[in-house]
Amino acid sequence: MVNVLWIGMFLSAIVAALYHLIFFNDISLFNKITEAIFKNAQAAVDISIGLIGILSFWLGILKLVEESGLSEAISKKLYPLFKIIMKDIPQNSPAISTIVLNMAANFLGLDNAATPMGLKAMEQLQQYNTKKDTASDAQILFMIINASSVTLIPITIFMYRSQMGASYPTDVFIPILLATSVSTLVGFLSVAIKQKINLMHPIILKFFCGFILIICSLVLGFYYLSPAKRLAASAALGNIILLLLIGAIIAVCIYKKTHCYEAFVAGAKEGFNVAICILPYLLAMLVAIGVFRASGILDSFIDGIKYLCSSYNFDAKFADALPTAFMKPLSGSGARAMMIEAMQTFGPDSFAAFTSSIIQGSTETTFYVLTVYFGAINISKTRYALKYALLSDFAGIVAAILLAYMFYNN
Repeated sequence: MVNVLWIGMFLSAIVAALYHLIFFNDISLFNKITEAIFKNAQAAVDISIGLIGILSFWLGILKLVEESGLSEAISKKLYPLFKIIMKDIPQNSPAISTIVLNMAANFLGLDNAATPMGLKAMEQLQQYNTKKDTASDAQILFMIINASSVTLIPITIFMYRSQMGASYPTDVFIPILLATSVSTLVGFLSVAIKQKINLMHPIILKFFCGFILIICSLVLGFYYLSPAKRLAASAALGNIILLLLIGAIIAVCIYKKTHCYEAFVAGAKEGFNVAICILPYLLAMLVAIGVFRASGILDSFIDGIKYLCSSYNFDAKFADALPTAFMKPLSGSGARAMMIEAMQTFGPDSFAAFTSSIIQGSTETTFYVLTVYFGAINISKTRYALKYALLSDFAGIVAAILLAYMFYNN
């Protein structure tokens, strides 16, 4: 599937450029597409190099988790759940604690922390994979959960809305939380059904009910804060939890008499190798996305949707937010740029900007997650991972649009 999409993005862009040349005697599209190739190739290198520092830091912290015995303790507590949803993971596997830390970082919107933990979890899951070039069921489930990415505190979106002058930057908080919950729920349930996981098992029901309770409690807690206080509280909560987590890990290491510095350095050394391993996969996808964007096909598609909606007397104002929706699975930076562009074009308090913000927070960047997570461990056959990830994306985006209509007040 990835192979077909990659080829399709290149060929469709070339066909578009030829169409402009033959029928309009216009070569400008060739120039734009060529420029996009060089620009995005450089971007792939910059991203990979930029990841080295943060990857090394969090892989060092994860090494402390392993050396202190925290990894084994967490695994024992959660093994009953993962024994059901990830049948191939043996008891006391360090992969379980790494997965939990990754999910916690995603939940708090800490993308820089989540990625290294996710890469480490994929590497650990690869140890139990009998077909090294093919994604296992456990790896697919983990990737889907990351691609749908429940995010409680979308700090980055709040920041951009504030910078662009939105009257209430955090008014998208509850819609984003609901949309991303829909995305994750659809992704998990679809993969669970595919893998024949017993969803009615008491342990799964227990954890599911606990998750719903936590979400509802946090929503109510933030709901009664003023918009200004929500932004400050969201940012502060994320930073406090992050630093307390690091402090707790170090404290346990001290209690267990672990050599913290040596363990951290040993883990951090892996960061460079992981970043370099990611580069070819990231390069291939970013260049293809850049070429597709430069071709203008996306803009033509949006205009077509508007025309179709107006023909049937449907409200077409959501279409102005669709560039963010289309770019979100392909490129996180591209989708972020589309969201900002909507704020600049239509105003930060417009429906298009409001909807774009919810869409931006509803899911993770599917192709980035798939490319980086599977590319880091040299998996080329992703099986049904992309299909179900895109299904969860679609559910999250549809939910985001519907919630925008429900919550928008201007």
